[in-house]
Amino acid sequence: MYEYRAPRRDFQFVIHEVLEAERVLAGLGRADVNRELIDGILEEAARFTETVTSPLNWQGDWEGPTVADGAVSVPPAFKAAYQQYCRDGWAGMAADTEFGGQGLPALAHIAVGEMLCGSAMAWRMASGLSEGAVLAISRHGSDALKTRYLEKIVTGEWTATMCLTEPQAGTDLGILRTRATPAADGSFAVSGTKIFISWGDHDMVENIVHLVLARLPDAVPGTKGLSLFLVPKRIEGKANGVRCESIEHKMGIHGSPTCVMSFADAKGWIVGSPGGGLACMFTMMNHARLGVGLQGLGLSERALQAGVSYAFERLQGRSARGPVAREKNADPIIVHPDVRRMVLTLKALTEGQRLLAYYTYLLEDTEHFAASQEERDHAKELVALLVPIVKSLLTDTAMETTSLAVQVHGGAGFIRETGAEQFLRDAKISCIYEGTNGIQALDFLGRKVLGNGGASVKLLAAEIAKSLAGDLPEALQPWALAVKAGVEEWAALTRLVGERVQKDPEELGAAAVDYLNFAGYVVVGWCWLRMARVATAALAGGSAEKAFYEGKLAAARLYFERLLPRTQTFAAAVRAGAATLPTLTREHFAA
Repeated sequence: MYEYRAPRRDFQFVIHEVLEAERVLAGLGRADVNRELIDGILEEAARFTETVTSPLNWQGDWEGPTVADGAVSVPPAFKAAYQQYCRDGWAGMAADTEFGGQGLPALAHIAVGEMLCGSAMAWRMASGLSEGAVLAISRHGSDALKTRYLEKIVTGEWTATMCLTEPQAGTDLGILRTRATPAADGSFAVSGTKIFISWGDHDMVENIVHLVLARLPDAVPGTKGLSLFLVPKRIEGKANGVRCESIEHKMGIHGSPTCVMSFADAKGWIVGSPGGGLACMFTMMNHARLGVGLQGLGLSERALQAGVSYAFERLQGRSARGPVAREKNADPIIVHPDVRRMVLTLKALTEGQRLLAYYTYLLEDTEHFAASQEERDHAKELVALLVPIVKSLLTDTAMETTSLAVQVHGGAGFIRETGAEQFLRDAKISCIYEGTNGIQALDFLGRKVLGNGGASVKLLAAEIAKSLAGDLPEALQPWALAVKAGVEEWAALTRLVGERVQKDPEELGAAAVDYLNFAGYVVVGWCWLRMARVATAALAGGSAEKAFYEGKLAAARLYFERLLPRTQTFAAAVRAGAATLPTLTREHFAA
């Protein structure tokens, strides 16, 4: 059973050496958040996740929550860890100081989120959902709701959920049936059933605040008729018509109670304006989508650690070039090229996508703290473009990395005791919830790219071009050319799909997933070019950490020569278009 080890050095590399957090944050007016503070946060979070939350990962998977008479209980260790999490001040890192938070920029705490996801993903979901709810209430709630609820959620005294899905309505929120009837005191009576509600009920806190999408009696059909309501489990200590009817038995994330929730004339208050529920909910949803990307990244890091550990410890066969461990009866399996392929692929995917995720969060800091409106708007548009890439690419990749970790272990990876198979089971949900990855691709291509005529792609292309300017070490020039060619091909694919969609709207859905993957791999290539540049300079300067930087360049080479070429397949699929996806009937698949 593997325990989590925080990749401290890689966090520092990405945050300080590549993104230059101290300099950038000072330019955003946050000189108070310096390297010393960030490193202190990283170190304390590493201790917490390695010693407190890491054991929860397998405990939650083996024990899981239980439900009795509408009340959910989680493993006792979950509650103790949550109390320590709140007591140590981790719960309010991002929230405004006005409501008991610390008001830290994302770049100062993003690695904490990754560590929590990597160490105990199912447990982390409870606090992650609360962070999103705080954001939604802060931006859209009335002053009365903020005063009454925010501080308790910010400090972790209460948790919060997001209640969208119903038995008949998943992605298609326009057919939601939950109703909200106005009451004389300005509140609403909310009635309906919601399913797949993560941490919908549990015994770690005394109260849970639900953000519920529902319809007013006079609501118009479709999504424009949805409003958002804050519905607490208890009001002044008394039950409020909110009940967990059952919990799901799932493929993975067994430690997280996924609940069927019933609302029976539960008292609630509107958040935002009538009919504006979806816009309010998307404040929470976009935060959640980046958070799910971090889940994928955390699982990839776990897979990397497990794969590397086993590859250097497991003795099996001999190197094709002659025995390496002559004193033993076999060599460690890392001597075999195919094993090196797998663990280097793990490294290249995980570390390249870490920079992509952290860069996106840095843009969020710019959107929030920059002095000029122009700079904030620029960052906002880039964030909107990158959110679906981060959510989709990092979670699809988690399926690949966790599968590779099992493969490195061979038969040992297929049995429960090593823990590797849990990573694979847990990873799958990240491709599904908070909007399936297919939905992310449709949003990316339809809204974020074609919706503004490709302007956002041009903005990102301009950022990439800055990295290609100036003198590059000779060894990196072929990689720079590969990134440049990828950006040019991206523009060509955008024009092609845009023209096709004008003639046939199904071309959008036919191209979307491969188009997003093409873009994602190119952007991660840019990330690896940035990291390779820093690593090359460090080695040229005689760094004492030679092996660390050489490892970066080895992963970069594998990415450019073995992984970036996947874009050719994605591009071919985009060009193939809707003609390869004809209308089919069940008879076409008859046995």
